[in-house]
Amino acid sequence: QVQLVESGGGLVQAGGSLRLSCVASGRTFSTFDLGWFRQAPGKAREFVAGDRRSGSSTLYADSVKGRFTISRDNAQKTVYLQMNSLKPEDTAVYYCAAGTSRLFVPISSPGLYDYWGQGTQVTVSS
Repeated sequence: QVQLVESGGGLVQAGGSLRLSCVASGRTFSTFDLGWFRQAPGKAREFVAGDRRSGSSTLYADSVKGRFTISRDNAQKTVYLQMNSLKPEDTAVYYCAAGTSRLFVPISSPGLYDYWGQGTQVTVSS
């Protein structure tokens, strides 16, 4: 079994930065595709960023491209989401996710992911 634990959320002013961390336990971390999703109040969960296990490709939602960066440290079993130039519309609960790599499944698809963290709140004030 794999457990994911996020941290790093909080309250920040617009234009500020936060770095989210997600630490995994259990199976070999390096075999996973990794992703970050978010869910704002009253809205569906949406894809934010993803990273293939090979490290050969990352993908970002258009709304965060150029502002957010996903990275991973396989030795520390940790995935990060660096968020810069935050906007009020980035306010949401952020979830990390991990799944056995399957290249025929888009990395933006929630169906790729077998394990989810509990979420961490990010609030951006205007």
